[in-house]
Amino acid sequence: MDQTYITLNNGTKIPQFGMGVFMVPAGDATKTACLEALKLGYRHIDTAHAYQNERSVGEAVRESGIPREEIWVTSKLWPSEYGEGKTMEGIDKMLARLDIGYIDLLLLHQQVGDYMGAWKDMEKAVAQGKVRAIGLSNFESDRLEEVIAAAKIKPAVLQVELHPYFQQKALKERVAACGTVLEAWYPLGHGDAGLLNEPVFTRLARKYGKTNAQIILRWHIQEGTIIFPKSTNPQHIRDNFNIFDFELTGDEMEQIRALDCGKRYYTATLEEQERNFANWGPED
Repeated sequence: MDQTYITLNNGTKIPQFGMGVFMVPAGDATKTACLEALKLGYRHIDTAHAYQNERSVGEAVRESGIPREEIWVTSKLWPSEYGEGKTMEGIDKMLARLDIGYIDLLLLHQQVGDYMGAWKDMEKAVAQGKVRAIGLSNFESDRLEEVIAAAKIKPAVLQVELHPYFQQKALKERVAACGTVLEAWYPLGHGDAGLLNEPVFTRLARKYGKTNAQIILRWHIQEGTIIFPKSTNPQHIRDNFNIFDFELTGDEMEQIRALDCGKRYYTATLEEQERNFANWGPED
C-alpha cells in the first residue's frame, strides 16, 4: 500500500500521514529530520510560527529535490498575529520565512485573540493564491461554531488532541456538516506507556509483525484522521511511516474504539488558555 490522501472540503488532496516538528530545534535538527522523512516518502510537514523552525522546514523542502507541488506544508499563526491587516502581514512574513512560494494549509493555532479578524484575512490570502486551504487548531469551545457561522470558507481541518483514549467523536459530529477533517496531535497519547502497552495493541502487534505504536498509527489512518508523529530519530521516522502494508479488520478497529475513555493529556481551561497564550508572541 502507498501513502493515503484525504480530499478536503475545497477539493485539495492532503497526504494523510505527515512529519511533525513541534519542539524540534530550528537549524540542522529540523532540516535533517525533514529531509530524512521526505527521502522515505513522507509528503507532508506540519510546522508553526510558534515552533520557530519554519525556515528549516523551508530549507528541507527546497533542498529535497522533490517538486514543490508534491509536498504539503502546514503552518499556524499565533494569536499575536490575529486581526484584520495584522494577519495578512503575518502571512507575508510566514511566506518569507518558509520561502516555498505558497502555504498548503494555514491554521489559527489557538482559540484566543481576534480570531474572527484573522479568519477574514486568511480567506483573503486564499483568494490571492498565498494559501491553498485554511483551518483551525485547538478550537473546541463554542468559538468553533462562531468561526464556522461567519466563515465564507469553512475550515478544511481542525487540529486537536486525538488518540485512542480521547477519540473526539462529539467534535467530529460538530464539524461534519462543513466537511471538516480532524487532524491529531498526540496521536500516540503523549507517549503514555499505559496507552502504548494496552493489551489490544500488544496482541495486534504480534499478529501483524508491527510495534504497538504502528498499530495505533494504522488505526488513525483507517479512522480517516490526519496524523504527523514527531521524531528526529531516523529509525523511528522510518518505523512510523511503515504502516501502509497491512490493514486492521473491522472487528479490530472496534476493539480499539472501545478504549475511548475521555482521557486527555492537555487539560487547560479556556480561561487558562487566554492567560497562557494572549501575552506571548513568537519572534520572526
